[in-house]
Amino acid sequence: MIGRLAVKGFDGRGVITEILEIDEERRRLQHKCDTDASELKKLSASIGMLMKQGKKDEAEAAKAEVARIKSETKGLQDRLAECEQKQTELLLTVPNLPCAAVPEGRSAEDNVVEVTGGKMPDLPEDALPHWDLARKYNIIDFDLGNKVTGAGFPFYVGKGARLQRALIQFFLDEAWKAGYVEVEPPFVVNEASGYGTGQLPDKEGQMYHVNLDNLYLIPTAEVPVTNIYRDVIIPEAELPKKNCAYSPCWRREAGSYGKDVRGLNRLHQFDKVEIVRIEKPENSYAALEEMKAHVQGLLEKLGLPWHILRLCGGDMSFTSAITFDFEVWSAAQKRWLEVSSVSNFETYQANRLKCRYRNADKKIQLCHTLNGSALALPRIVAALLENNQTPEGIIVPECLRKYTGFDIID
Repeated sequence: MIGRLAVKGFDGRGVITEILEIDEERRRLQHKCDTDASELKKLSASIGMLMKQGKKDEAEAAKAEVARIKSETKGLQDRLAECEQKQTELLLTVPNLPCAAVPEGRSAEDNVVEVTGGKMPDLPEDALPHWDLARKYNIIDFDLGNKVTGAGFPFYVGKGARLQRALIQFFLDEAWKAGYVEVEPPFVVNEASGYGTGQLPDKEGQMYHVNLDNLYLIPTAEVPVTNIYRDVIIPEAELPKKNCAYSPCWRREAGSYGKDVRGLNRLHQFDKVEIVRIEKPENSYAALEEMKAHVQGLLEKLGLPWHILRLCGGDMSFTSAITFDFEVWSAAQKRWLEVSSVSNFETYQANRLKCRYRNADKKIQLCHTLNGSALALPRIVAALLENNQTPEGIIVPECLRKYTGFDIID
């Protein structure tokens, strides 16, 4: 366990030792409380009998012993509650174990390119980046967004707004065809939901907090959709559960700066379609491959150059057991842009959520949870604008035209 945690750059020796020590104390206190409860039951039953037998002194002695044990038990229960609280707090600091297929590495530079596909566009040297194209064709207004809200909250205008809606509907329709049941979730969640999927504690301070109501704006539809199954025992015959959802997403993106935040590259509010699966453990890695194939199919239909990265331990999320990132080529920026992460969390989220299933033998087991972006819009839009620019205008991919009602942005 310590070795696998180290793949994520997490030194778990101290915290694991502390957790085990607290657990030993917790077990000792629990055993003492259980023993005392049993003794109290016996003493309480004997008092009435002693009184009937006229053994008043013995009955009074039993009453005194009951009072003493109750007083002692109160202190034990308080200490037990403290142990359980401390143990929970420590467990929340321990990330998910990366699976054996996760490569070692410290940062994005150590991620492994699995496969590359799609045709690279051949654009002239003076090809425009998407933020200039947005201004040229009046489809995204970054300045207006900055005026009304702030940086990272753009307005989509005219054909830009229709393109957004077209992509959302296309992604939802493709997910529906693949067997995902659509839900429209709330866009804010409570603390229990944040803890369930691992967004809380918010170590990086990336979530927007509605202080007055103690609610959180969702960073992804993963949070409300996966929490559908919090504290639920699913009959085995109902697995897998496959859901998709559109939502706006909010992320503070604290610490972001430079070229990575220009235009649509990094926003505080953006649109995304998410796919979520609840699986039996033995089926989850086959499900992961299906999800990867689904995202790959979307990118191929959009005609974008793509590749898939297997993330190294140091670049993975706190909660993931394994993650594959999809990136598309941004021709004018001459760089790869991440547009999707597809992850298997194995039992990590399910344990926090108490998301379980009952098998044919009536045994209750933890599920595996998985999710993926299918897809996030901003960088998809950036790549579509840049890669499909022509002297006449920006060509709309054929798969979107029935949704947009036009085939060129001019």
